[in-house]
Amino acid sequence: MSESWKEDLEDLYDDMVEWRRYLHQHPELSYHEKETSTFIYEKLKSFGIDDIRTNVGGYGIVARIHGSKPGITVALRADFDALPIQEETDVPYKSKVQGVMHACGHDGHTATLLGVAKVLQIHRSELSGDVVLIHQPAEEFPPGGALAMIKDGCLDGVDVIFGTHLWSTVPYGTIGYRKGYFMAAADYFKIKIQGRGGHGSAPQLCVDSVVVASQVVNQLQMVVSREVDPTKSAVLTIGKFNSGVAPNVIADTAVLEGTVRTFNEDVRRKMKSEMASIIENVCGAFHAEGTLDYRDGYPAVYNHEKESDVFQKVMDKTFGKDMAVEIAPQMGGEDFSSYLLEKPGMFWFTGAGNPEIGASYPHHHPKFNFDERVMIAAGKAFLAMVYKYLCTPEAPVLSELVKS
Repeated sequence: MSESWKEDLEDLYDDMVEWRRYLHQHPELSYHEKETSTFIYEKLKSFGIDDIRTNVGGYGIVARIHGSKPGITVALRADFDALPIQEETDVPYKSKVQGVMHACGHDGHTATLLGVAKVLQIHRSELSGDVVLIHQPAEEFPPGGALAMIKDGCLDGVDVIFGTHLWSTVPYGTIGYRKGYFMAAADYFKIKIQGRGGHGSAPQLCVDSVVVASQVVNQLQMVVSREVDPTKSAVLTIGKFNSGVAPNVIADTAVLEGTVRTFNEDVRRKMKSEMASIIENVCGAFHAEGTLDYRDGYPAVYNHEKESDVFQKVMDKTFGKDMAVEIAPQMGGEDFSSYLLEKPGMFWFTGAGNPEIGASYPHHHPKFNFDERVMIAAGKAFLAMVYKYLCTPEAPVLSELVKS
């Protein structure tokens, strides 16, 4: 990466912190990010970027920086929605919105991409190709903002796409990446057990939905351990079990809710079919009725081989081999996966953890925070990839690899 690009980004650090903290104080939930979208648009306009589409697939924004010479188009993505969580940090810039906070770092993603946008706009004459900036709403809430933005043309003309997530449980400055499957498909399910309620003293006259649901819970745990190839990962978690109105009443119904996480699509389909079979048979054995509402969530994030190889080399050069490390697959979900089903590309973590400042809580925790210096690290990673694909002597070769 050019030293001048690096210096320009570092000079923007105070601005990036200011942007991030403003967004942190004014979070908006998925599909309600009107003011956040306006903030992003106004910043991009102030940088001199004039090719901007608003309201893309909702409140999404797509901006294009045109290089002075022909070449491929590289897309960079950041999400900007918040979560329905009451913030419990003591920072002076804590959320001003009751029950809503940026507990996943999307405020930092947005500030990072804005800083990158300003640097690229300054140096657009050096680009052999274009850069598309995708500011995405609604990552946190399925079906997610990526699908809507793709349907609305955010990837039109794009050849390769990159994205990063600031990660609070990875040490600050570390680049965590993985070729192939990186993050899991994240599905949701709801099971309703219909029994026959009655008095707690007369179970012989009832069909106890709590007992039946308990058997369903136990049997579902056998799906992963006995039906899935042990060399392939899967997780089945039941997070909610609701039933009953009084201690002396046998419950008429019970409702279970949970999540399934997988990488392999065959395993994903098998989990669904095996769950349906267990629910039907267990409920039938106890004279109850069971229904399964299974909803496919985000697909698994799959990092493409060629782009991953380029990424590894660029990160080693930019940060050093000690800081750019290959990490294990993650069972969390991310709708960046939808972009990677359409275009080649890469998604990675940029370490943001720092226990000394209390930035070590996991994502979606009410005390979540991150080391703000990570925005410079993430920005350098973005800029280094753009520079590699659009500014180096190898750019024409990489262009052919992307298109092949």
